[in-house]
Amino acid sequence: MSAPIISPSILAADFSRLGEQLAAIESADWVHVDIMDGHFVPNLSFGPDITSTVHRVTDKPLDVHLMIEEPEKWIETYAKAGAHTIIFHVEAVADEQAAVELAQRIRDLGVRAAFSIKPGTAIEPWLDKLHHFDEVLVMSVEPGFGGQKFMPEMLEKVRVLRRSIDEQKLDTVIEIDGGISLETIAVAAEAGCDAFVAGSAVFKAEDPATAVDELRTEAAGA
Repeated sequence: MSAPIISPSILAADFSRLGEQLAAIESADWVHVDIMDGHFVPNLSFGPDITSTVHRVTDKPLDVHLMIEEPEKWIETYAKAGAHTIIFHVEAVADEQAAVELAQRIRDLGVRAAFSIKPGTAIEPWLDKLHHFDEVLVMSVEPGFGGQKFMPEMLEKVRVLRRSIDEQKLDTVIEIDGGISLETIAVAAEAGCDAFVAGSAVFKAEDPATAVDELRTEAAGA
């Protein structure tokens, strides 16, 4: 396995000091941007303007997680806003074929294509579609709010994904999001995750840069 990818979620950042907060995670690999519309998930976060601002302030790749209805209407907007990866939810598209077509549209924009699945969604129907995607985001909490408790039972999905990706000899990245901390990152890494979204564990830490390094070390040692 290559070095673990740490992707702090700015949902947990202090937006009155966004530039400063982004500078504090200089040691991170990616920046995770959670987009919520108040419909697909009950919470409302921010949109393309903040995404563009983050893109201007940091040179880190933006991992943009669309927790929204009708993601197909927004991919061009987020590509222009600076997304390096666009993640949409399979629960927000009509069917598997629509998901594959959307992934192709994202790739055609020069952006990495990814899908995410909620805790209640099975991974098995998606295993033969993995070659269409650069990344899969497994939710280890119900999407919509930060600071939730990690659901260890979601790691079985990660193990299934890891086996399938390895058997198919793909380089699809497995990312996990929800309740990732020093207490949970090792088991997620052991199950087969490559990338880790951490919000509170980074931005609520006394020293966010040190928190990123500690998370990476903990994952690498798993």
